Amino acid sequence: MTSLAQDRFDRRRLAGLAAAIGAISAVGTSLSLGMPLLAVILEQRGHSSSVIGLVTTSAGVAALLSTPFVPRLTRRFGAAWVLLVAVVLGTITFPLFYVFDSIAVWFVLRFVFSLCLNTAFIVSEFWINALAPSAKRGFVMGVYATILSVGFAVGPAILSLVGSEGWLPFAIGTGLMALSILPIIAGFRADPLIDEGKGGNFLHFLTVVPLATFAAFTVGAVESSVMSFSPVYGLRLGYSQQVAALLVMAVALGNIVAQLPLGMLSDRMDRRRLLFYVALAGIASALLVAAVSSEELLLMPAIGLWGGVVAGLYAVGLTHLGARLSGGDLASANAAFIFMYSVGMLVGPAATGAGMDVIGPQGLVAVPVLILVGYAFFACRRIRQVPEPNADTRSSSS
Repeated sequence: MTSLAQDRFDRRRLAGLAAAIGAISAVGTSLSLGMPLLAVILEQRGHSSSVIGLVTTSAGVAALLSTPFVPRLTRRFGAAWVLLVAVVLGTITFPLFYVFDSIAVWFVLRFVFSLCLNTAFIVSEFWINALAPSAKRGFVMGVYATILSVGFAVGPAILSLVGSEGWLPFAIGTGLMALSILPIIAGFRADPLIDEGKGGNFLHFLTVVPLATFAAFTVGAVESSVMSFSPVYGLRLGYSQQVAALLVMAVALGNIVAQLPLGMLSDRMDRRRLLFYVALAGIASALLVAAVSSEELLLMPAIGLWGGVVAGLYAVGLTHLGARLSGGDLASANAAFIFMYSVGMLVGPAATGAGMDVIGPQGLVAVPVLILVGYAFFACRRIRQVPEPNADTRSSSS
């Protein structure tokens, strides 16, 4: 496994970053195809928004249950092996959604699929954060988020072209998952070292860097709601299935544009204040979506702006986390970060689905806005109460 003593871009570090980013981006493409595909199929079968939300919620439950074990597995077997096994199992699971029609079986499959993806994201993001040079950490995370966002844009575009009928979308998603195996194998020699750490189990790290972990919760709640319910939102506003699928692609395109500038900006300013400003921008862009929802040409860029801004909380929060911790502590903190994201996935889609059942399509806006307001209030209080830590020092609170 690779030593990280030199804090600069060398050949092995670049190879490791390319392997981790390439693998998780291919996984993300498959995920972005699968999330709206499953939601549209359930909608076509006559299931309510609440049921669709609960299927998505099962993914959050799987992530919550699996997260505590991932740092231990990574320390024992290495990041590369754990990532490889998770991706292989995910590749096997995805086509089974086409094989089975039962909603009960879909709950189980969504649980298993999420368990694999959750493991893949924890390990790959630890891998990326561990290899990123401190002075360029925001830039590296911005590149990661941008490439991942490209994958998230390609998935809905594929869905809009091939539709949700038949086996083809499932075959494409499975093939994309299988492709992600190749960069993992290529990057085995750049597997980062991981020690036992000093901070205890991952639960300790939920509050060590709270603005980062609660940013993850906010993104988990809002992003999973928007990604899952954007096509349903479009259908209930009276748009065609193709337009509804393109709403998800617009969200992903917004992510592509926003992530690298935000990542680079996070290398130049207090990341806590940037998280606060991004939350405020998320609130404003969500309200804009509701205001222009009846105009297709305005709705596309508005929902893209909303998606890009909200996703910025994830990249900046992850950068903030990596600037404070290293080694085994970083692996455990990354698990805590994903854990909070998973809690958000558990709460957000269920609450948003219920909100859409009660107040109509604009429940997709109302519920996420409440979550963003809560995070902005928390960030404001935290910034006022805790002095700004020095950039990229390994402190225990910020």
